[in-house]
Amino acid sequence: MESKVLIVDDDQDIRNLISVYLENEGMQTHKVEDALEALKLLEKKDFDLIILDIMMPKMDGIEACMKIREERNMPIIMLSAKSEDMDKIQGLASGADDYLTKPFNPLELIARVKSQLRRYKKYNNDTENHMTVIEIGDLKVNSDTRQVWVREKEVRLTPKEFDILELLARNKGIVLSIEKIYEAVWKEDFFKSDNTVMVHITKIRDKIEEDPKHPIYVKTVWGVGYKI
Repeated sequence: MESKVLIVDDDQDIRNLISVYLENEGMQTHKVEDALEALKLLEKKDFDLIILDIMMPKMDGIEACMKIREERNMPIIMLSAKSEDMDKIQGLASGADDYLTKPFNPLELIARVKSQLRRYKKYNNDTENHMTVIEIGDLKVNSDTRQVWVREKEVRLTPKEFDILELLARNKGIVLSIEKIYEAVWKEDFFKSDNTVMVHITKIRDKIEEDPKHPIYVKTVWGVGYKI
């Protein structure tokens, strides 16, 4: 899967230069000219890495980095014309993973991007099965507190409804059969005539979907089962 990189810099030439080099390496890029625009975009899209300039109008990169770190843990590489040690320390202390001084060699930046992405993806793979909060679009499932939010509003589920939703969310993109869902949640052998799972799925949709008849989260794969 292609890595998605967000480039945040008020200098259009630098944005375009970085984008060309990254896309030549097979990555997807999205370019914005200030930190406020970047924060708004992060509410809608997920990225694997952010390249963030420090000196920008409206909001500087230090403040933006701290705001991003409140909710997200993807790698952030800071760019700055400042080369003093204290500037680098401040950038890294705000939550950045790396710091590169302008003017920079694009090939060095690419090498650092690849290094950060390798670490990030390895970390995610190692911790994937131990996530406590699963986010899928506007749906959030917290395994520790057993809470669910949709579009920033908490939704109350019964214990079995939560177990089914968490199972589907943790296996995002994978079709799970009714039998597999039943045996995983109820810890009992499944009987073909049992419609318990179907009834619970209907109740879950009624609670989390805007239009339960046209679900965007819990989808039916006819003849096979359900998936998110």
